[in-house]
Order: sequence, then structure tokens, then C-alpha cells
Amino acid sequence: MGEGRNWKCDDPVHRAGYAAVTAEALRCIEGKWKILILCQLFALGTLRFSELERLVKGVTQKMLTQQLKELEKDGLVRRDVYPQVPPKVEYSLTDVGRALGPPIASLMEWAEARREQQGGLASATE
Repeated sequence: MGEGRNWKCDDPVHRAGYAAVTAEALRCIEGKWKILILCQLFALGTLRFSELERLVKGVTQKMLTQQLKELEKDGLVRRDVYPQVPPKVEYSLTDVGRALGPPIASLMEWAEARREQQGGLASATE
């Protein structure tokens, strides 16, 4: 994807554009909970709210609701409501959300290599 990007271009407008689009992408996944939510959806597929709440350790209902709404607004997560009593709500990745899989995997590889290079610093989950 980024192999064709001319990082050393002489045009400051293009370089600013690269930075702006990158900042926009990072905004969609920033924060403690969004990556954890996305990883659960990558791993397990469609999940109900209560399943996500159980799988994403430490998140409050309010924060999970907020993060899911933001992910839905940004087009990464789909929310399906089934008209039944009690209401059934399921969350899954959209095509755009699934397309984040390879970039997130690359970011994980980079983070692991960085950790090894820095002498095996403790992971963020420890």
C-alpha cells in the first residue's frame, strides 16, 4: 500500500497531506479501548454487547457504549439490532474495519520488534 508513497517529495503540501490523513486514521482507533474492541472482533467475529463487555477487561458500560458508537460513526463497526424482547444487539466489523487487519498486524510486528530492540521492555498489558 504505502510502497508507492513518495515520502521524500519536495512538495510540502503533499507532506502535510500525508500527515493529515495519517492523523485522521489514528484518530479513528486512538484510545485505550478501541484497539481492544477491534481485536476481539477480528478474533471472534460478531459479538453481543455483553460479550464485548466481558472480553474487554476493565471497560465500563458507559465507555464501551461510547467507543462502539465512535467506531460505528467512523464506519469500522456495524451495529445490528434485532426486534425482539429483550432486544438483541450485535457488533461486527464492516469491510472498512476488516481492512484494518493488515495495518494493525504490521503495527503489532513493529511494536514487538521495538520492544526486543529496547531490551524486552514490559508489555502494555502486563
